[in-house]
Amino acid sequence: MRVIISGGGTGGHIFPAISIAGAIKEKDPDAEILFVGATGRMEMTRVPAAGYKIIGIPARGLKRPLYSLSNIGVAIDYFRCKAKARKIIKEFKPDLVVGVGGYASAAIVGAASSMRIPILLQEQNSFAGLVNRKNGKNASLICVAYKGMERFFPKEKIILTGNPVRSVIIEPNESMKQEACKEFGLSPNKKTVFFVGGSLGCRTLNECVKKMIAKGHPGYQIIWQCGSYYKDESSKFMASHRDSALYWSDFIRRMDLAYAMADVVVSRAGAGTISELCIAGKCTIFVPSPVVAEDHQTHNAMALVNANAALIVKDSEAMMELAYKIDSLISDDERIKELSSNISALAKRDAAAVIADKCFELVQKQSRKK
Repeated sequence: MRVIISGGGTGGHIFPAISIAGAIKEKDPDAEILFVGATGRMEMTRVPAAGYKIIGIPARGLKRPLYSLSNIGVAIDYFRCKAKARKIIKEFKPDLVVGVGGYASAAIVGAASSMRIPILLQEQNSFAGLVNRKNGKNASLICVAYKGMERFFPKEKIILTGNPVRSVIIEPNESMKQEACKEFGLSPNKKTVFFVGGSLGCRTLNECVKKMIAKGHPGYQIIWQCGSYYKDESSKFMASHRDSALYWSDFIRRMDLAYAMADVVVSRAGAGTISELCIAGKCTIFVPSPVVAEDHQTHNAMALVNANAALIVKDSEAMMELAYKIDSLISDDERIKELSSNISALAKRDAAAVIADKCFELVQKQSRKK
């Protein structure tokens, strides 16, 4: 089987795509997989690091306001993308195209539709992204992680699979925590809070962490992923705030170990991150991003809060309330255990395998038509 997987821009798109590729290869080691991403975006490094070939196209989004002169260049690149997408498909000859959202998948999925190639979409969020919404009418099947997605897609095309996550994300065990102590240089005898604002970073969480550090030792260890956008300013801050009970990086590659080390996770509420936290069974305080479409991160987080599986702090209130919320939680072992148990019960652990099965079914169905 030959498959093109397209999309990216953030880890929330990239890691599910890589997980789907891994599940396909597990079922068919001879399957050939080609990724198509946006030139200059993080998928161009993350995908090769996972062992897959990727081709970049000059895909990018419209600028605000829409009448901005820079959108002339965006429009020109869009037509270049369409031409390059058709060329990629003609040369690779895929049996199936998988779109995971992000600018690059718009051109590839559009070209695949016009060339009558089966299309599977994977939508991570409770509020579907613009690219997937536009592509929905052309898809053969749409795999979603939340109920009620028929308001975005044709009901007959939807299947509830959950979000695929990286295969290394599992429920931590004691040996993983021992390895994590060595990885991050932290003590196994102290409580640990892991702050993660996504692969690109989160200013609100970063400012909260810096405030806690500046005020003095908070009484627990910290693992802090500041994100690639904030690497330089975080580096300047840390140059004058050394602390043996703190590990920080712009990007943490061993997320499995960070989860294993953490007693409490403080996080944005992207769909992919939520899926990982469910599988890892981590007690979590969500600080949803307020600048995403239809406030979908708050909707994502509230699905867990309403199930007594997580806590929430508004972004606008985080600087005043987050430290207090952490202090109250980190000393309450029973509450941590309760939230960890409840979030673990929400995990969908076989999402990647289910989606891979659907990929094979679509290809077999197309073969029978021929």
